[in-house]
Amino acid sequence: MTTAVPPVVGHLGEDFLAQVYGRTYRHFPGEPHRYAGLLGWNDLNALLTHHRLEPPRLRLSIDGEALPHHVYSVPVTTRRNTVWHQLKPTELHQHLAEGATLVLDAIDELHPGVGLLAQQLERHLRTGIQVNAYASWTPEEGFGVHWDDHDVLVLQVDGAKRWRIYGPTRQAPLYRDTDVPEPPPGGPRVELVLNAGDMLYLPRGWWHAVAASEGVHSLHLTCGMQPMTGADLLQWISEDLRRESHVRSDLPRFGTEEEKADFVRALGDLLAKEFGHARLLDRYLAARDATERARLSPSLPYVEGVPADPELAVRLVAARARLSRDVEGNAVLAAGGEEWTFASQAAPLLALLVDGGLHRLDVLARAAGIRIGQAALLVSQLVDGELAAVKKAE
Repeated sequence: MTTAVPPVVGHLGEDFLAQVYGRTYRHFPGEPHRYAGLLGWNDLNALLTHHRLEPPRLRLSIDGEALPHHVYSVPVTTRRNTVWHQLKPTELHQHLAEGATLVLDAIDELHPGVGLLAQQLERHLRTGIQVNAYASWTPEEGFGVHWDDHDVLVLQVDGAKRWRIYGPTRQAPLYRDTDVPEPPPGGPRVELVLNAGDMLYLPRGWWHAVAASEGVHSLHLTCGMQPMTGADLLQWISEDLRRESHVRSDLPRFGTEEEKADFVRALGDLLAKEFGHARLLDRYLAARDATERARLSPSLPYVEGVPADPELAVRLVAARARLSRDVEGNAVLAAGGEEWTFASQAAPLLALLVDGGLHRLDVLARAAGIRIGQAALLVSQLVDGELAAVKKAE
């Protein structure tokens, strides 16, 4: 299975975060084979063959509607009476040839190379990433004119696809919102073709329609970016304020008008105090980074701790981990909802892991100036905390 990971972050350019991200679309032309080593048709065939992919994770869509899964799969009952749906290749091929789009959600959890791509983007953009794969063969639109409730970064892996981009009709729409965005009133703002090697960024709320109308099949990856909004900040503040007895108190439903007013005023004072903190937003973002779920990655066969093997390769599986120092100079690693405190000497080792990538155990030990066995014990703690994974270096 292909595991090469192209430097997508480098392709975004230095001005992306400051001038493009969350503001406007951008087309990034590329060389035809730029993403060829990331995911191939053989990889997709292997995933469909070797995984039991139940709908809606794997689905066929046409004109915005998902096809019933029984038209391209057959239920299989095991001898223990569990049921799963096995693909029927002939029917699958037929519906794809007739205009359906194949969608595979969260392919970053199934394919090593795409998983590493997602981690790279998470580390750079400091937000959760889910990668979906889309394959289509005809000019039929799989989803019609629609908008997404998250930003997307699209990588055209093979073939070509035409994008009609209309722009937003409601500023920063949400999945759970008070109003639904109005459909775009006119024609597309821009129409472009993504060829193999091209990349496209589209902010959330931008209406668009996509079709493989260029006479060739299309395979592309869409990297969805989890938004962090003012609503999320308010929810976090409300959770954090549960430490205050007044917030935990019952509402004075049967109190006097003066008691009701006093209750609301006290809540307002607490909120005003929170919003008066100069670094409130930084505190929230740090908390989100520290509590973000680490990616699943077991470390078999090392179930009884990491051995002192210099050739073992170590990777941090929490892409948004934060490394800092406490008042005593100790190294503090915040990730996966936990804080880990290590001696100050461990800071260079941890810094290598937080920066991403695979690092041999002997390289980590040298960085910290400690013995291999000591490095193995430290890494064992991270593995037990589900923050790191180890494997034999390739």
